[in-house]
Amino acid sequence: MALEGPVSYRDKHELVFRRRAEHPNQTWQSDHTELDILIVGADGKPERPWLTTVMDDYSRAICGYMVFTGAPSALNTALALRQAIWRKTDPAWAMCGIPDILHVDHGSDFISHHLERTAVALHVRIIHSTVGRPQGRGKVERFFRTVNTELVAALPGHLGPDSRTPTPVLDLAGLDRVIGEFVGTYNDRVHSELGASPRDAWVADGWLPRMPDSLQELDGLLLTVPKNRVVQRDGIHFQGQRYLAPTLAPFVGHTITIRYDPRDISEIRVYDRDTFICTAIDEAHPNLRLSLRDIETARRLRRKQLRRALNDRIPTIATREEARTPEPIKRRPKLRTYEEDE
Repeated sequence: MALEGPVSYRDKHELVFRRRAEHPNQTWQSDHTELDILIVGADGKPERPWLTTVMDDYSRAICGYMVFTGAPSALNTALALRQAIWRKTDPAWAMCGIPDILHVDHGSDFISHHLERTAVALHVRIIHSTVGRPQGRGKVERFFRTVNTELVAALPGHLGPDSRTPTPVLDLAGLDRVIGEFVGTYNDRVHSELGASPRDAWVADGWLPRMPDSLQELDGLLLTVPKNRVVQRDGIHFQGQRYLAPTLAPFVGHTITIRYDPRDISEIRVYDRDTFICTAIDEAHPNLRLSLRDIETARRLRRKQLRRALNDRIPTIATREEARTPEPIKRRPKLRTYEEDE
């Protein structure tokens, strides 16, 4: 303790009590990790992605996940929780429901007001682990290590400990698809500590999880902070897009609230005083799924192109102006005369 400090002493000699929930959905663990791989970003440049997972403490089953680029945020956490809570389209991925406890760390996204309001609405108790002590989330940390060693290490673009910077091959959608397949395999294979697969441990003898009243109620986790807009005669203007719906006619000139999925802003949900009105569609791109990140990236690239074109033309214009402008004629000053001189 004198030489290495109390932290080193604690890590070596302090007892660690391993806890396990008494039944499925009693406690969920959620955390982020930066994956050891480079992918092709939306702007074509290499990026290192992040993975957010939601794990059931009792069964070790992965209930939901989110793959993204950029820093972790409350929105990415909400998207992972939304997938974890709601029923999946794949019948083999049976894990769903609202947990009693959500065990997280002190990241800015986990202590956000967005997550706090959602937890209150769904009657979920949030427990934050001790700062600098990942032992409380050891199960989800172990899954991250499994993903990096078993899956990511075999993918193109893997960042090895002694390897040079690799050339990225996968994009975000491709990596998301690969991780989704791995999650299905992980949930179905036998866990060494349980003696059964996480899926079988979660299903057990059959039980009914606690579910939200509707998907619209759960969309509070998925959607961003509400935005206020005034309904125009040609629709609702948002992010340079125009959204229309026949039921918007009585609300022309009124201020309404919109909610949107940042992964797909081809449509928005319209509310009037917390009452759902309709779903407005971007008629210019009805069959094209565009994310908010894609639009922002395209706008940044366009601004850079315009700025580069302007910077290239400024010297040419300045040279032409100098060539066109004649030199000013110097006028000789007139001699002053006085009456005495005449």
